[in-house]
Amino acid sequence: MTGLGLAGPTGVFPHHPPVVMITKHNTMNQLKSYAKGQWHTATDGFKDCQHALTGQTIAQISSAGLDFAGMLDYAKTTGLPNLAKMTFHERALMLKELALYLTSRKKEFYQLSAATGATKLDSWIDIDGGIGTLFVYSGKGRREMPDHHILLDGPPEHISKNGSFLAQHICTTLQGVAVHINAFNFPCWGMLEKLAPSLLAGVPAIVKPASDTAYLTELMFQAMIESGVLPAGSVQLICGSTGNLLDLLTCQDVVAFTGSASTGQYLKSQPNITANSVRFTMEADSLNCSILTPESNPDTPEFGFFVQEVVKEMTVKSGQKCTAIRRAIVPANLTEAVAAAISQELQQIVVGDPAQEAVKMGSLASLAQQREVRERVAELRQSCELLYGNPDQVAVVGGDDRQGAFISPLLLLNEKPLDNHAAHDIEAFGPVSTLMPYEHLTDAARLANLGQGSLVGSIFGADDEAVCELVNQTACYHGRMMLINRDSAAESTGHGSPLPHLIHGGPGRAGGGEEMGGIRGVKHYMQRSAIQGSPTTLMKLTDKYMPKAQTTEPPQHPFKLHYEELQVGQAITTASREITLADIEQFADLSGDHFYAHMDEAAAARNPFFDGRVAHGYFLVSMAAGLFVYPDEGPVLANYGLDDLRFTEPVYPGDLITIQLTCKQKSYRRGKGYGEVRWDLQASNQDGEVVAGYDILTMVASNTEPFAE
Repeated sequence: MTGLGLAGPTGVFPHHPPVVMITKHNTMNQLKSYAKGQWHTATDGFKDCQHALTGQTIAQISSAGLDFAGMLDYAKTTGLPNLAKMTFHERALMLKELALYLTSRKKEFYQLSAATGATKLDSWIDIDGGIGTLFVYSGKGRREMPDHHILLDGPPEHISKNGSFLAQHICTTLQGVAVHINAFNFPCWGMLEKLAPSLLAGVPAIVKPASDTAYLTELMFQAMIESGVLPAGSVQLICGSTGNLLDLLTCQDVVAFTGSASTGQYLKSQPNITANSVRFTMEADSLNCSILTPESNPDTPEFGFFVQEVVKEMTVKSGQKCTAIRRAIVPANLTEAVAAAISQELQQIVVGDPAQEAVKMGSLASLAQQREVRERVAELRQSCELLYGNPDQVAVVGGDDRQGAFISPLLLLNEKPLDNHAAHDIEAFGPVSTLMPYEHLTDAARLANLGQGSLVGSIFGADDEAVCELVNQTACYHGRMMLINRDSAAESTGHGSPLPHLIHGGPGRAGGGEEMGGIRGVKHYMQRSAIQGSPTTLMKLTDKYMPKAQTTEPPQHPFKLHYEELQVGQAITTASREITLADIEQFADLSGDHFYAHMDEAAAARNPFFDGRVAHGYFLVSMAAGLFVYPDEGPVLANYGLDDLRFTEPVYPGDLITIQLTCKQKSYRRGKGYGEVRWDLQASNQDGEVVAGYDILTMVASNTEPFAE
């Protein structure tokens, strides 16, 4: 086997592969690890991986023989330097290129994904969702991060009287390795949603997929290597146990774990992790909840949305989502109606082989997972009533519930959830949800919080007062909250859909960590440091102009310079212009802005901030452009915005205004033929007081690459 999974005579993965009896001497279907730039096949210690729909052995997995210390050393001596050569923007473009390549090969991922029990929709979430995460981080990396190696965290801190001693928080890449330990339920997305921020940060990764579905991870990982996009040492793969890997980590390394809370706590408490303060980001399965507000009776759209969402979260991925709704919290007087509506919807869910057109829910990922769910349901039934489904058998279309890991959707009822806490403590990681009635909003909030920390909670209701009250009382127990009513439902991304832009994590039982969250996720793989020094030194370090840093004079007007010719810190000071009453009155007529402070001397004088008529702030902005702009055609293509505009002192008729324009920051748009240049503008009066300040954003042509539309 070369990592492509089982292949039929034509090389296409059949939907039901034949049983292959694997022995110690038959390596055809043994999953491989990728270590130190080479594929590695173990020789012993194998565990069977089973086809979720048939129970037949599909592959074997073992990491025996891997040199874990060597993998860490290879990542640090080869992967880190290769990634360090690249700026954030170059890494972001690398992610885009990888995403495009994986998209071209996703058909084979879908074929093998069926073996995990996934429907086409389930596979879309896992495969396209994972690839989409790469695209999102590529875009955010280029838009929100500098074309540099250092990420600034906030504005400069002014800590001295005259500004000669400045401070700036920065984030720099950790000089270690990211160890990614992933769960079985999303073998593709789970890998890519961790890789995207760590590679963007410049930290090489060692990926450890869960054994039950590692055959799909291995297939996608092989495609990643074959793409040739990723630099040597940037990624490695462990199929099987991590051995002593966690015992070898240092303070520069990161562990990102997804899985059960108990396993996560065990790993997080390992002596070496504690002793070396190894960063440990944990995203654990949690007892997520959804709340229906009291006014949402069966005649309201919100009632229907709630029922649909609970059913969807029970059946998509066969309920094997760390974000699935485990606790459905409903008004006591609506419990019967909600139960009937959910049961009616569940009756329409056909369970079986996803290849069958009628099937809406596949199987669990493995027979072991099936046993686990049945055991947890048996525990829940000691305090809860089973309203729908049979945990021990289910009608299966195109399959056999005795051979495959099929299970029925199961709806339970906990009539006294404030007293009986089992459903707040026990999670059946499958198509299982428990109804919990409440009398008052405060009780609903208490029930939500009894989960002791969740990845996500949702609230369905049109009464914004009730929704706000619930959020105020429960948000601190949740990493994400989704608020749905008739206005937002049509474009909702869903209760159980983590987005690359938003935090995926939560407090308490959910692990206390945060993944993704846009650029926040990148910072998990970086060290935040407070740097103190002269403004000029900090400008040199960050490649961004700092207030009162030493400037240099450009060889000619900066608007005559191409992107490559501009240097951060180059500045010009313009001639002065006197502001007159005629300027103010003409601008008022032109703009239609006749605000009294500009037009009425007596009224303006009564304003505590002014001594008389003042110039329009937006006139100053326009006038400033007249002072600094070079009018002829040149490399500056367009002005596309202003940032952080502030008017700091009033400007009166007779004031002389001078502009200092400084090249503040540059960001090249590779492949576009231009770069984005941010300019610092300071407008000062005859006394040297700054009366206005802002950033100007321009697009400036390259002199090495033609402009591309």
